[in-house]
Amino acid sequence: MNTNNLMRLLFLASLLPRAYSFTPIGLRSLTTLSHPSKQTLTSLDEMADSEFVNATEEGEIPTFGSSEKAKATDFANYFCSYAQLYHQKQMLADHNRMAAYHAAIMGNPEVFKDKVVMDVGTGSGILAAWAAQAGAKHVYAIEYTDMANHARSVMEANGLADIVTVIQGAVEDVELPIKADGLTTEDGESSEYQVVDIIISEWMGYFLLRESMLDSLIHARDKFLKPKTGLMLPSHTTMFLAPINDEEERQISNREYNGAMGEWGQFSETTQSTYGVDMSVLTEQYEREQKEYFLLSSRWAELPRDAVMAEPAAVKHLDMATCTLADSKGITAGDKGATFDFDVKSEDAPGSTISGFAGWFDADFKSRTDEGGATAPKIPNPAYLTTGPEAGYTHWGQQTFHTMSAIPLIQGETTRIQGNLEMTRSKDNARLYNCKIGYNSSRRKSEEDKDGKILMKGSPVEHVYQIP
Repeated sequence: MNTNNLMRLLFLASLLPRAYSFTPIGLRSLTTLSHPSKQTLTSLDEMADSEFVNATEEGEIPTFGSSEKAKATDFANYFCSYAQLYHQKQMLADHNRMAAYHAAIMGNPEVFKDKVVMDVGTGSGILAAWAAQAGAKHVYAIEYTDMANHARSVMEANGLADIVTVIQGAVEDVELPIKADGLTTEDGESSEYQVVDIIISEWMGYFLLRESMLDSLIHARDKFLKPKTGLMLPSHTTMFLAPINDEEERQISNREYNGAMGEWGQFSETTQSTYGVDMSVLTEQYEREQKEYFLLSSRWAELPRDAVMAEPAAVKHLDMATCTLADSKGITAGDKGATFDFDVKSEDAPGSTISGFAGWFDADFKSRTDEGGATAPKIPNPAYLTTGPEAGYTHWGQQTFHTMSAIPLIQGETTRIQGNLEMTRSKDNARLYNCKIGYNSSRRKSEEDKDGKILMKGSPVEHVYQIP
């Protein structure tokens, strides 16, 4: 089996079953799943109890306040891959990622000296090791999977086992040895559990929010971090969206979709003429599957810098000291940044086209900016991580959302793309997201003001994309 077919099978398996949070215009008949297990789910309780669903009754990730069955499903669907060293190696070989965290920790030893640190999702333990090397008094490295055993080996091999305690379990469930280790709060007003000075974590997923690990980080912050003087690293994150030229990949997806439908037509005809069974009744369902996979799924990309056609729009900003569980659920209509307005000048990309949009994120490691953290230690040497096209390779890459058809750029004219982005969790898997992108395009002479005379205005377009 070739790599493309294998990846496609894995992708389709991850979507079974999958229900949209939004219903795309023109695809309403294609987005209702008819899987037998779905027909029996008449309440949220039943949904959460289904072996196919990776979400609690409230649509949250299952690691907090859910049944053991839901937690087991979440582990099988999500966490188990992180127990493999090859997966850890992929992240550790991402040098942009590594350099940013190394600079944030090892570049600020005065911040870490004699501090109590928690590493949420430590994996093989490298962030915890750096925190110890930077002078931390004690580091609690939390890891849900059996990778915790490897992390302990790493600490012992590097002479850090007396500083780093690896705790296996979900951070929502673990308890720190507060009395045994003599941990203290910052004042008499704090909870007895708020004994951690710094929380470090590499929690970010594709387009920042995919995987929904932010929920776990927020639970850990609210339970363990000293509220006035505690630090979160990274401290701030920002999601970006921009129009792109990625025409070769967009056309490949369209050709593969058309080829798949052509093959289905031949298959259906052959099955009827040779075996006497009409399979054409399944054409609509097959088309839905192929459209979801080829045309309405985001793609991982490593875009060149010049693929970005306009100044990126910041669509969501998170302050890690103050963000909430509601913030982690996505982007809703009316949110600050949920709308975008791009001007693409033909002079900047002559003979080119707009192929769709790309999303990525930046992460800052800097001092607290919230009012409640005014007395927190300052970060003298801030660090920065970007996963945008200008960064080169990161394992996050960018997520591309190709339009159904390209938008041509006309010489001497400026194309304006106005629209909105919404992002919500999949109903069946709280760790996956769907993006609804709605937009309209217009053209004007390049010398005209932004709201000047319009030469052409297209019809509104709206599609829902899965981020698999």
